[in-house]
Amino acid sequence: MSTAITWKIRLVATFLLGICAVSFHPAAMADTWPSRPIKIVVPFSPGSVQDALARSFSNELGAALGEPVVVENKAGAGGTVGTGIVGKSAPDGYTFLLAAASHNINGSLFNKLSFDPIKDFTGAAYIGTSSYIMMTNAEFPAKSVAEFIALAKANPGQYNYASAGNGSASHLAMAYFDSMAGINLVHIPTKGTGDAITELLAGRAQAVIAANVAALPFANDSRVRFLGVSSEKPSPFVPGVPPIGNTVKGYVFDSWFGLLSPAGTPKAVITKMQSEMTKLLKQPEIIERMRRQGIEIGNLSPMEFNQLLVRDYVRMANVVKASGARAE
Repeated sequence: MSTAITWKIRLVATFLLGICAVSFHPAAMADTWPSRPIKIVVPFSPGSVQDALARSFSNELGAALGEPVVVENKAGAGGTVGTGIVGKSAPDGYTFLLAAASHNINGSLFNKLSFDPIKDFTGAAYIGTSSYIMMTNAEFPAKSVAEFIALAKANPGQYNYASAGNGSASHLAMAYFDSMAGINLVHIPTKGTGDAITELLAGRAQAVIAANVAALPFANDSRVRFLGVSSEKPSPFVPGVPPIGNTVKGYVFDSWFGLLSPAGTPKAVITKMQSEMTKLLKQPEIIERMRRQGIEIGNLSPMEFNQLLVRDYVRMANVVKASGARAE
């Protein structure tokens, strides 16, 4: 092969490599992404908290990004089916997970998962937090967390609490309370938070800890009484209801919400997604939608979000351990 031909081949190869380098350079990625519809996977069924949250901003996010944002429900096995799908997806910025604290709970609750909750994901956009509310049937004599504990200690094993099912957040929140308060409540698992509240209203359960979105509609219902909130500080959604931690020192149980993407997703994509979500979460109509779901909007950078994920993973491992819950 002549020197001239060899030189031309090398020149063409260098040119093609240069094109590839530009195509995959982060700055170029930021300019071209997105170029097709984006998918947000909700690992629970339609009507779930995560589903309602994703749909509350998906249209506006799509308009901001210039491409449709499609919400897909991939329910099953406590949220692990949809989560696994996203964890194994290509890290190209076109598949995200609407995740909550259950993401980390499952890491300790299940003996075996097809994904690692921390290693297989990266924080893309933090949304905010939601606390839980401990409530009793209004006919139950306890009017405070302290009185509830006193009655439970005086009658071990005689009082029930209902939850959305074994290993659910409402189960773990109350089991964690049970452990820290040194009492012995009987767990009644149901098929969902609505069913758990039905058990409470019927008097078959004496207590329920439910997420804001499920509990707030009963704020003015004479059939129930709010005893405490699970957050570290008082909740703006139920003024006058004290934190459970005021009585049970160290008790905190809340849920974060945010978009996760597969590990390895380009930094430029993460930066752009986080930037657009931050803008959306400042819009009055979006703020109002979040408020109706009992979510306090937050502002964390992707790095801070990832740090939160790690801290919460450790915290939830302790909660699962204290509850004694396991799932296969």
